[in-house]
Amino acid sequence: MDLEDLEHNTRDGLHAASLAGTWIALVPGLAGLRDHDGTLAFAPRLPAGITRLAITLSVRGRRLRVEITPGTTSYRLLDGGPLRLLHDGTPFTVTCTHPVIRPTTATPEPTGGAPTQPRGRAPAHRRPRP
Repeated sequence: MDLEDLEHNTRDGLHAASLAGTWIALVPGLAGLRDHDGTLAFAPRLPAGITRLAITLSVRGRRLRVEITPGTTSYRLLDGGPLRLLHDGTPFTVTCTHPVIRPTTATPEPTGGAPTQPRGRAPAHRRPRP
């Protein structure tokens, strides 16, 4: 997504591929969503600085709401029949009447220093606009 109109083309609308990349980073990435032989599995992790991630998914004709905080992950079925899921490898069933809350596993602190760009590939530094 262009945060600044560097190419003077934001009037043309959204960059759909950027939206897909964002979805991949959040849902399979931070929420840890995987499909294991037809069963949805979650392994949620939130890095420092992100306090909440909430997603709503359509799963086999049902709507599933997943809310992740650094301490807990909540699974709530908004409509439809019971749904079997995995949380960090542990199976459970969520229904419309009984949301399920599980602990969110802490994200390990990164090791090593900050990554660097290859020689000559660092982004240009721009001055903020007045």
